[in-house]
Amino acid sequence: MSLSVSLDTERFEIAGGFAISRGSRTHAEVLVVTLTDGSARGHGECVPYARYGESLDSVAEQIRAVTPAIEAGMSRAELQDAMPAGAARNAVDCAFWDLEAKRSGKTAAELAGLSPLKAVTTAYTISVGTPETMAEAARKAASRPLLKVKLAGPGDPERLRAVRANAPDARLIIDANEAWDESCFAENMAACLETGVELIEQPLPAADDGALESLARPVTVCADESLHTRKDLGALRKRYDAVNIKLDKAGGLTEALLLLEDARSHGFKTMIGCMLGTSLAMAPAMLLAQTADYVDLDGPLLLSKDREPGLRFEGSLLYPPEPALWG
Repeated sequence: MSLSVSLDTERFEIAGGFAISRGSRTHAEVLVVTLTDGSARGHGECVPYARYGESLDSVAEQIRAVTPAIEAGMSRAELQDAMPAGAARNAVDCAFWDLEAKRSGKTAAELAGLSPLKAVTTAYTISVGTPETMAEAARKAASRPLLKVKLAGPGDPERLRAVRANAPDARLIIDANEAWDESCFAENMAACLETGVELIEQPLPAADDGALESLARPVTVCADESLHTRKDLGALRKRYDAVNIKLDKAGGLTEALLLLEDARSHGFKTMIGCMLGTSLAMAPAMLLAQTADYVDLDGPLLLSKDREPGLRFEGSLLYPPEPALWG
């Protein structure tokens, strides 16, 4: 086997912008790894995340550091020890899966021992803003079955009521992105109960989430920033009821499949989430989404223009990738 590794960075405009408690942006910046073996090519996309100390440059540097070993024959299994969990390993790992599928003529799902993939319903994200702007966004998305509402701490009860009033039939999950603290926790939790929220992602900062062991949690609370790989699960059981598994955090599909299995064995509900990327980043996560309690793979829906070929969406119904895209 003789592989070559190439890297490309790409930039995609976000339709209308994207805002969470930590800030806003207008473009998604991604890095794509291509593994080439003769006529077979495997692709993987990652989205470096500043919250975890990542940038396009740092991720590219990590990948270049292992490129000689990959081109000399490093396996996907060996990659797990050669690189730390994170966006860089995710791109390489998913490119390996895609290449293995292309070489074998089998789907990635088959290689993973899974049944043929089926369409799933994804959440659709409402960015954080004023109650008025969020009300308008909710009104436009009211026909979607599952909305994910970004929150910011102070003022969240008003934001939630505005969204619920304008999307009365949608199921709601929320993402605080670590913006709550103990001073607003009880009030915001009560507003979640009032508006029928099903799940709350990462209400407290990861460094301070020990408080969740003693705070009342009448609504399911889900770990996001507090969870990366399997080694994190044991410490989270008394603090969270669910976990959000993302390929860019876990460091690829290989670890994420094992993490999903272990999370279930610990009794957690599971969400399959994403960073803000293109269909190439979402496609491997479809293997995880088949049995998840919640799916949040709406990245391409938030872009002005996705890559081509991309995933097929019918409203919030997301279909498995075609081989020309991935897997």
